[in-house]
Amino acid sequence: MRLIFMGTPTFVVPVLDRLYSQLNVEVVGVYTPPDRPGVRGRAPEMPPVKGRALELGLIVFQPPSLRSAQVQEELTNLQPDVIVVAAYGRFLPTPVLDIPKNGCLNIHPSLLPKYRGPSPVVTAILDGEMITGVTLMLLDPGMDTGPLIAQRQYDIASPQNADSLTALLFDVGADLLLDNLDPWVNGELAAQPQDPSLATVTSKVERADGKANWGDSAMILARKQRAYTPWPGLFTYLNGKVLKLLEVIPLPATTGSYVEPGVVISLMGEEAPVGVGTNDGVLGLKTVQLEGRRAIATQEFLRGNPDFINARL
Repeated sequence: MRLIFMGTPTFVVPVLDRLYSQLNVEVVGVYTPPDRPGVRGRAPEMPPVKGRALELGLIVFQPPSLRSAQVQEELTNLQPDVIVVAAYGRFLPTPVLDIPKNGCLNIHPSLLPKYRGPSPVVTAILDGEMITGVTLMLLDPGMDTGPLIAQRQYDIASPQNADSLTALLFDVGADLLLDNLDPWVNGELAAQPQDPSLATVTSKVERADGKANWGDSAMILARKQRAYTPWPGLFTYLNGKVLKLLEVIPLPATTGSYVEPGVVISLMGEEAPVGVGTNDGVLGLKTVQLEGRRAIATQEFLRGNPDFINARL
């Protein structure tokens, strides 16, 4: 089986590794975005998938898009039986979708048609989902609208953030792909259309999304901290500087007491030494990082910033 792999970030490298290890699969090309320009004289930064592909001795292609006739001719000349896409980050136009006789298969980290779009893992955590999963689908010109080949559920553990959960889901997705790749190519599986009435669409995450809104509940803010890890993170401002809230815990408000949203208080006998008032409960702070400084436990932060208690964030 002649196969092209398209992907970019670190968490899809295991998918490439698993495909490369299959005896009946020949990875005839790896497509990934162009290297990022270096900063302050540094060498350009290559996508993680490119680095691994070069280690494996695979041919790497890095077109800025797949729309040009030259790029599409290049793809055609590779004569792929199937193209596998995993977090590639580039649109596949119809002429590209039509090149492999067995189509373009995509690993999507949600149970489609729920959570289509660019941030399925982030949104699942924000929504407080307990179960998510992975979908193997046949790409069409729409955004995650193609027919479904296979799905697998995955239970979300409460400590998992978007970074760790995404890596786990693509690991599950690699298994799902390998379990279904041969049956699909051999014509033993039929893709099923999605039910558009069940579809939800996620949006691109922006840096501003990570700014703590103390009018939210402590539970919602804790979800945001998990959902926005590693980027943009949950953050606030202290004396005009960014304060990253790296490890937090939602705590119920003490009976009979009221903590004004955004005000820092000392906590006695709790899992965190410091908390911030919210619209519902207190957000305990366990690890923080002030702009320009290293990440430290909140107890240590207090020793250098005693005026943190009673501050208004």
